[in-house]
Amino acid sequence: MDGSLFGYSTYTWLIISLLSAIVHQLYVLFCWRLELYYKYLSKNYGKNAFSYYKKIFTVLILSRPIFILLLSISNSNSLYIGPVFYWTIIILLLIPGIYAQYSVAKYFGYDRAFGIDHFEPEIYNKIPLVNEGIFKYTSNGMYVYAFFLIWLPGIIFESQAGILLALFHHLYIWVHYYFTELPDIRYIYRK
Repeated sequence: MDGSLFGYSTYTWLIISLLSAIVHQLYVLFCWRLELYYKYLSKNYGKNAFSYYKKIFTVLILSRPIFILLLSISNSNSLYIGPVFYWTIIILLLIPGIYAQYSVAKYFGYDRAFGIDHFEPEIYNKIPLVNEGIFKYTSNGMYVYAFFLIWLPGIIFESQAGILLALFHHLYIWVHYYFTELPDIRYIYRK
């Protein structure tokens, strides 16, 4: 894990990137459960509860690719990927990743992706799950395909550490899915 960026070692960037995923997912876990079961945020922040939650969520979700990018730059050229394989991987990650983001924006909606159904379950439990765009092919296009984009900095900068942390972030989002989101989906949508 040789390298540095802005005076910080690759190891430091690795820890920061690791923590960005953990802090983000713990934040979501606590907010979703407090709101879904106790309406805690709505009771304390009224009609602005989701807006406040979403602002912090946005900072945390954006920190994940930013810190992977900084980590990848700090550890660039630590892994050689031949040019044909390099461009093949980038294209294979980029196309479904962008299509997933497009599908979230067009069909799913960012508020729903942020978890508005935890704040308004009485409204969203009547709305069917999305089956258009990438969701036509998988029920979880965000975690399967949108997270492909988080791999790009590690590939582009040929960074072992960047690829390692992309793997962690991609696997860790599934921990969130199975232990937070899926139980909540069953509760909200009675599935």
